[in-house]
Amino acid sequence: MTISDWSKVTRPIPVPNEWTKPFWDAAKKNALELQRCQQCRHFQHPPYATCVNCMSVDLKFEPVSGKGTIYAYTIMYHTGDKRFVAAVPYASIIVELDEAPGALMAGNLLEVPYTEAKVGRRVEVVFQPLNDDFTLPQFRLARD
Repeated sequence: MTISDWSKVTRPIPVPNEWTKPFWDAAKKNALELQRCQQCRHFQHPPYATCVNCMSVDLKFEPVSGKGTIYAYTIMYHTGDKRFVAAVPYASIIVELDEAPGALMAGNLLEVPYTEAKVGRRVEVVFQPLNDDFTLPQFRLARD
């Protein structure tokens, strides 16, 4: 089984807004930070203007380890965006982070064949530079 080749993929560049900019700023420094409500302490991702749990607007970004489990996955055999053709087939995964139950992050499973994606497998964040301004959090199987 071969590993998906991301080296020939030109990824779309994120367009941060007032809620997502702190996430991208942290990722550029190879850190993972998620939005957390300062009232009920609920982590959420993606970021929103209000807490999805208690509707508070008192939100801050806090660091998380980037370790978690595969919550769901799909194997991409076809892609609607031609920029991703070189990586097909690949595993697109949803990760539930250890410190942030319910805050689900999407990414791709890197460094292993796509067939290694299984619900419940332990993963950890890795950072993939897109250009000088943006770094994309992705995931690999946990090494601990």
